[in-house]
Formats: sequence, structure tokens, C-alpha cells
Amino acid sequence: MDYQFRFGALLRFTDEIVEGVLLTLQFSVVTMICGLIIGLLVAMASTGRVKALRVAARVYVESIRNTPLLVQLFIVFFGLPSIGIRLGANTAALIALSINMGAYGAEILRAGFESVRQSQVEAGRSLGLTVGQTFRHVVLYQAVKAIYPALASQFVLIMLATSVVSSIGATELFNKAAFIDSRTYLSFESYTLITLSYLVLTLGFRALFAAIYRLAFVRRAHR
Repeated sequence: MDYQFRFGALLRFTDEIVEGVLLTLQFSVVTMICGLIIGLLVAMASTGRVKALRVAARVYVESIRNTPLLVQLFIVFFGLPSIGIRLGANTAALIALSINMGAYGAEILRAGFESVRQSQVEAGRSLGLTVGQTFRHVVLYQAVKAIYPALASQFVLIMLATSVVSSIGATELFNKAAFIDSRTYLSFESYTLITLSYLVLTLGFRALFAAIYRLAFVRRAHR
């Protein structure tokens, strides 16, 4: 093989790569926040007393979790204009990612709340705590501790899934790789560099989340 690797030729695209990383992080953070809000509402509906809301929540969760993210993305970006709703690529990407995250977040949150034994809730109420105080002091900490690893993993998965939104022209890291490739024709170098960027981001966040877990839960439990 006489191919000459030319990674140095990509140095002039440093600004584009940095912009792609920042946009990917922005997509990930906004999606996680919006998805958890949606997930919380769906989790409350799925465990509530109103049957219609429980059924609607279950249909939503199962529909989203059992269909590809790419299809959901195309419905939002290409399908909604058919009924008069036109969205920009970045907006459509955020909406599709948030809807997808909401379904997974709902199941994670529901499992976290259900992991707290009812007897502990009743004990808190018997001590004179209000519903809000019982949730804050009894339920919340234990639920968050139980679901923290799943939420951390879901953030990483969402960050990696943002690469899919380049298919509709949303400007994130993978989109920048395609841009660099189109300007340099160095496909191997361009996508290898972006792969390494995703790897660094993933390992960095996993290390950060692990450190937060030790600080917030492990050390606190030993006090």
C-alpha cells in the first residue's frame, strides 16, 4: 500500500471541528433536558390513575422505542411540511431527538420512582412530612441514585446519536466531517479524525459521570 496519510492537511479546518464539537454538545445537552421533561410527564402519566393517560403514555413509549431514530427524524423534517409545518434542520433534529429521548427517559424515571419501596414513603408520611417533603427527602435521592448510571449512559448514547441528524443537513460534528471531506477529498483522514473526536468526548463524559457518582452517592453513603 503506497497511500500517504495527510492528517496535517486537516489542521486548517480546526475551527470547523471545534464548532462541530460545540454544536454536538449543544444538541446533546438540550436534547437531554427536553427529553427528561417529556419523560417525567410521560412517567407520571403512565403511573397515574387515569387509564386514558396510561394507555397514551404506553403507546408513545412503545412506538418510539421500537422504531428507528432515523425514521422519526425524517417524519419530523420531511413529513411535517406535508401538513404545513416547516422546520429548519437544527430545529427538526432537536425535536426528533427530544421525542426519542423522552420515551427512553420515561422508562428510566418510572423505574427509578418504582425502585423506592412504598413502605419508606409511608414512613415519611407517618413522621409528619408533607407530600413534597417526602418526595424530596425520601424518594428523590434514592430514585436518582438508582437511575443515575442509566441516565449517564443515555446522555452518551444521545451524543453519539446526534451523528444521524447530519442526514437532514443539521450542523453537528459528523456534518463537519462531510464538509471537510468534500473540500479535501481525504475521506479516511476526515472520518478518522471525527471518530477520534467522538471517542474523546465519550470517554471524557464517562469519566466525568463516574466522578460525579462517586462524589454524590458513594462518598455521601460513607459519611
